[in-house]
This record gives sequence, structure tokens and C-alpha cells, in this order.
Amino acid sequence: QVQLVESGGGLVQAGGSLRLSCAASGGTFSNYALGWFRQAPGKEREFVATIRWDAGDIGYADSVQGRFTISRDNAKSTLYLQMNSLKPEDTAVYYCAARWFRTSDDRSDYMYWGRGTQVTVSS
Repeated sequence: QVQLVESGGGLVQAGGSLRLSCAASGGTFSNYALGWFRQAPGKEREFVATIRWDAGDIGYADSVQGRFTISRDNAKSTLYLQMNSLKPEDTAVYYCAARWFRTSDDRSDYMYWGRGTQVTVSS
């Protein structure tokens, strides 16, 4: 079983940047595809980005395409999300998640979840 712990959230002004990290333990990290999801107050958890086990396939939500970059370091068992040009509508709790091998934008496909890290973007 994989344990996931997010970090790097915080308060930032609109137009600023943050980098989120997700440290994994308890499993073979390179077996998993990973995803970032987010949930704003009163809204459902939504897909942000996904990356295949070998980084050979990457996908983004339209709302973050061109602003966010997902990456992974299998040697460090860590997933990243570089977020640039942040907007107030990016404010949410960000979660990382893991599933076997292939990417997916469907949260129901993911077996393991972290507890999330808060990102707040002020206008």
C-alpha cells in the first residue's frame, strides 16, 4: 500500500507561483501513474494533471494547461506540480493520488490518496 503526503501549499498573490510536492512511501513508486486533483469549498474534487509511471504520457485539465507542469522523480519517490500564473480560481485543497501504470483523469480510478495541501490565491 502506498502512502502519499503532499506539501508546498500556501498563500500567494495572483500571478505568482508555487511548487507542490507529493512524497510517496510503502510501495514501488515507479509502478504507479500519479495524478493531482483539487477541491474548492462547495465543489466536487476535480482533475488537474496526470503522469504515467515513466512520464511518457502526461495530461492536464484545460483550466491549467500552459500554466501548470506535472513531473516526477522516481529515484526520490516524489511527484511535483509546478504552478505558475496562479489565479484566485485556483484556490483549493490539492491532492495527489496513485493508480497502476496508466494515466487517468477520473478520480474513481485512483486507489491511493494523500490528505491534501491548501493553496490560496489572493486577488
